[in-house]
Amino acid sequence: MTKPYAEVIGDPIEHAKSPLIHTFWLDALGIDAEYRATQVTAEDLGGFFERRKADPAWSGCNVTIPHKLAALDHVADPGDVRASIGAINTVFRGEDGGFIGTNTDAGGFYTPISDLDLAGKPVVVIGAGGAARAVLFALSRIGVGPVTILNRNVLKGAALLSAFGLKGKALPLGHAIPAAALLVNTSALGMAGQPPLEIDLSPLPADALVYDVVYAPLETELLAQARDRDLDTVDGLEMLVGQAAVAFELFFGAAPPRDRDEELRALLTS
Repeated sequence: MTKPYAEVIGDPIEHAKSPLIHTFWLDALGIDAEYRATQVTAEDLGGFFERRKADPAWSGCNVTIPHKLAALDHVADPGDVRASIGAINTVFRGEDGGFIGTNTDAGGFYTPISDLDLAGKPVVVIGAGGAARAVLFALSRIGVGPVTILNRNVLKGAALLSAFGLKGKALPLGHAIPAAALLVNTSALGMAGQPPLEIDLSPLPADALVYDVVYAPLETELLAQARDRDLDTVDGLEMLVGQAAVAFELFFGAAPPRDRDEELRALLTS
């Protein structure tokens, strides 16, 4: 009998660290299962899910760029993620064998900043894709504001502010940023193989936090620039491991050993 497995899908997928994370946890818990990385093009997304429906060993998948919105069309949405966050990053099998979509990014993003008082404070968000939706969802629950979104498509950014009931404005990518307590890069800019994120952080005050969801490379130019100014930073591994922990339990029915996070981080950065 084929052992159970889960996977991460995206295009590109070479940068994915999810297999290292889930395999570390599977080994630590002695669970006989696998976690893989699978490149899936936008054209083949529907075909991918059709093939997995016929595979009883498949436990689910994490969903990364560029499928976080499109994957919603291929799964059940009992939690109405479409109406709230509007994007999914995790698909798992329900009790009836059907596929259910959910989003663990919002919780993964929020965990490293949960001890900060950001209510009513200005925030800058770069990007307006699936990761931005999860971030804005979390920020709307905190009650931040105003929020400035920088995105190539300004109308898309403005639409997201409206969708999440956030006050603020949308500006074109490359526009000067306002002073803010928190700056979050949710785009792929700065990721290996992607264009750099060109931004001037000088408007940020000395107590601002810079958060980059990119994790390949882990030390992005954005974080390096922030550290040169002695600003507090959060790197992409924080959110990646946080969202993976929720997904792991959905896939394999066991809580991951978070008491070994330091060991996991050492593995991921080696």
